[in-house]
Amino acid sequence: MLRLVCFGDSITARHEGFTEPMLTAKLTALLKNTEVINAGVAGDNTNDALKRIENDVIQYNPDFVTVLFGANDAAFHKMIDIETYRSNLYQITQLLKPERTIIISSSPVDEKVQFTRTNEILSEYAAAAEQVAKDTGSYFIDFFSYMLSLEDYPEYLKGLMNDGLHFGEAGYHLLAGLIQDKINEIS
Repeated sequence: MLRLVCFGDSITARHEGFTEPMLTAKLTALLKNTEVINAGVAGDNTNDALKRIENDVIQYNPDFVTVLFGANDAAFHKMIDIETYRSNLYQITQLLKPERTIIISSSPVDEKVQFTRTNEILSEYAAAAEQVAKDTGSYFIDFFSYMLSLEDYPEYLKGLMNDGLHFGEAGYHLLAGLIQDKINEIS
């Protein structure tokens, strides 16, 4: 049985009305013979991630780890500069080992209702995440570009909060499908 840890912020952690994090529920349904452990903490950025990586991820000895940070790193009110973000992702990848790390860029936002992040800034963080994946030989899912390419992408960003950032079931369905495709490709 494979063991997958989903490491991230509120996008990873949100329940959206489910009894467990929605990402965990979606992945468990899609990935047979895979134990999915959710290590998402709302509000976390990559500085926080480094503080808890040992207890929340490494101790489980996972086969694969999704690393989905960036929305809080890029938020105006608590911004982690892009060089620190990049450096933190390098450290996270080295601690996890590149061959089991799947870096995921954060999703775009609906700028009509989300005012603490812009897609322009988020695209820079997505590019930094992609560069770390290339440099380290880890895996990468460009969730930002994939979602932004959808004609009606703001519809995928409508969740219980409807804040243009925290998406609901449609967004989680997209994300889980991309993770499933990547796991199937590499395992």
